Amino acid sequence: MEKEHDFKWTVIGAGPAGIAAVGKLIDNQVNPKQIAWLDPSFQVGDFGTKWNKVPSNTKVSLFLKFLNESTSFNYPNCKENFKIHELDPNGTCELSYMVSPLAWISEHLRKSVTSLKNSAVSVKMKNRNWVVSLEGGEQITSTNVILATGAKQKSLSYPSLKEISLEIALNKDKLSEYCSNKDKIAVFGSSHSAVLILRNLIECTAVTRILNFYQSPLCYAVYLDDCILFDNTGLKGTTALWAKENLHGKLPQSLERYVANKENLQKYLSQCTHVIYAVGFESRAIPVEDFESINYNAKTGIIAPGLFGFGIAYPESKVDRFGIEEYRVGLWKFMSYLNEILPIWQKYSL
Repeated sequence: MEKEHDFKWTVIGAGPAGIAAVGKLIDNQVNPKQIAWLDPSFQVGDFGTKWNKVPSNTKVSLFLKFLNESTSFNYPNCKENFKIHELDPNGTCELSYMVSPLAWISEHLRKSVTSLKNSAVSVKMKNRNWVVSLEGGEQITSTNVILATGAKQKSLSYPSLKEISLEIALNKDKLSEYCSNKDKIAVFGSSHSAVLILRNLIECTAVTRILNFYQSPLCYAVYLDDCILFDNTGLKGTTALWAKENLHGKLPQSLERYVANKENLQKYLSQCTHVIYAVGFESRAIPVEDFESINYNAKTGIIAPGLFGFGIAYPESKVDRFGIEEYRVGLWKFMSYLNEILPIWQKYSL
């Protein structure tokens, strides 16, 4: 039998974006008892379970700024001695350093709101409210819903090759255990993730032949006095230094790079045994009844009245002073964006 509960706000997802959304709702005078928070595990999303071994290109100072931005996080009163506070604020770090502080904040917030360990299977509009159907038949009725559902890896279709997931490829230890010196691995992409994977394969495995197929040239962030050019798409930090030395300089002996055109793919791809797709992410969408597809406004996160998208699945689009449009992804970028759009969301329900 279906059970139904009424809330003012429902947040779906408990990764960094979901944590920020719950915190900022409470900061903006939403009664915590009127907030439902839904996630199957509450382990900081994919950030905590899949990507924690990935080197970040975000400065430690911005991570610390995120942790202290929401009053309801109550982070200044946390008694835990997290290792991130021992790092150079101007340096970067592995994402794992942020997982424990975020997990602490998540548990703190869960004590105030109604948290449900479950997964949403669909959303629909009914009588000027949103009905969120959960696994097991239970339902949540909510005036507003925030989809902070995260994103999943994009893929290409080369079924003759054995695919290595990004979760393995971006984890040095897992990748080292997975690969052997008999493997010939194709890597698609030229993004930050693709370069990290190339470096992992070269430095941490016995693989003797790596073929990198790319469509776009490598892009580097440029630090100017008042902004960062290619802030969201350019390589940064140690990853940028490694790419300049090894991908623009003399290629490592095991690495070959080819433009991903028809001729090169036909000539070289059949020589590979495995493939890694580092070609971006796409929204992990929840079906919305009577919507053919989920389209969101990339300036406000609005999908429909009372239905909003936020986080890596629904990033903000911003044009810099040079007229270059990029999608802004990163914890502090999510938080600053939320500060701008949450007052709009609070006025845009039925």
